[in-house]
Amino acid sequence: MAEGRHYWLMKSEPNAFSIDDLARSPKQTTSWDGVRNYQARNFMRAMNIGDQVLFYHSNAQPPSVVGIAEVVKTAYPDATQFDKKDAHYDPASDPDEPRWDVVDIRFVRKFAAPLSLDQLREEASLKGMELLRKGSRLSVQPVKPTEWNAILRLARTHTD
Repeated sequence: MAEGRHYWLMKSEPNAFSIDDLARSPKQTTSWDGVRNYQARNFMRAMNIGDQVLFYHSNAQPPSVVGIAEVVKTAYPDATQFDKKDAHYDPASDPDEPRWDVVDIRFVRKFAAPLSLDQLREEASLKGMELLRKGSRLSVQPVKPTEWNAILRLARTHTD
């Protein structure tokens, strides 16, 4: 990827790990583990320190962008792939050539009000956003700078 800051969206089910959980984490930081999709993994491998992340609550009522995080550590092997007791264990992953990675993200801020998927769909400037594409299910995906700016503008104007 080109130099400079990039923007991403990361999905998490709020009952598994919410933005509030991130805010309560030690140093408001966590490793983003358990990604088991090659394209999402490759996006994480492309992340740089300082890249900004939209935190998205999936499988929520309604699904919504709820805040911002920041990449604070670039990709490194996901330890859960080697832990037989972990739900994300991958017996085919080789410790000498790990298949799955994590990045560390830190809480930046929670929006005053969530931006629902329906609200995002109403925004003309977000028409081509990956999140809004029919059938898009990636848990980690790029966000264009124009989309990032549109979402921040919406977050400032939607307070409930």
